[in-house]
Amino acid sequence: QVQLVESGGGLVQAGGSLGLSCAASGRTFSTYAMGWFRQAPGKEREFVAVINWSGGSTYYADSVKGRFTISRDNAKNTVYLQMNNLKPEDTAVYYCAAKRPIMALTNMVYDYWGQGTQVTVSS
Repeated sequence: QVQLVESGGGLVQAGGSLGLSCAASGRTFSTYAMGWFRQAPGKEREFVAVINWSGGSTYYADSVKGRFTISRDNAKNTVYLQMNNLKPEDTAVYYCAAKRPIMALTNMVYDYWGQGTQVTVSS
C-alpha cells in the first residue's frame, strides 16, 4: 500500500512558477514509476509528466514540455513537479500517482493516487 500526499499548489499569475511535491509512504517508493496528472473543471483527467523508478527517464505532455520538470528523490520518498512560465490553461487540480514497474501515460493503469492540489493561474 502506498499513500500519496501532494502539496505546493496555489494561485500564481501567468508567467510565474510553482513547485509541487508528492510525498509517499512506505519503503517501496523507489520501485514505483510516478506520474503527474491534472484535471480542469468539466474536463477529463490528463497526463502531465512521468518519471521512472530511478529518475533516469522522464516523459512530458506536449503542452508542458519545456516548461515543467519532473524529478524525484528516493531517499525522501518524494516526487516533484517544477512548473515555470505558467499559463491560465494550466489551471487544474494536480494529482500524483504511482504504478510499477514501468512508466505509463494513461491514468487508467495507475494503482495509487493522491488527493490532489489546486493550481490556479490568473491572466
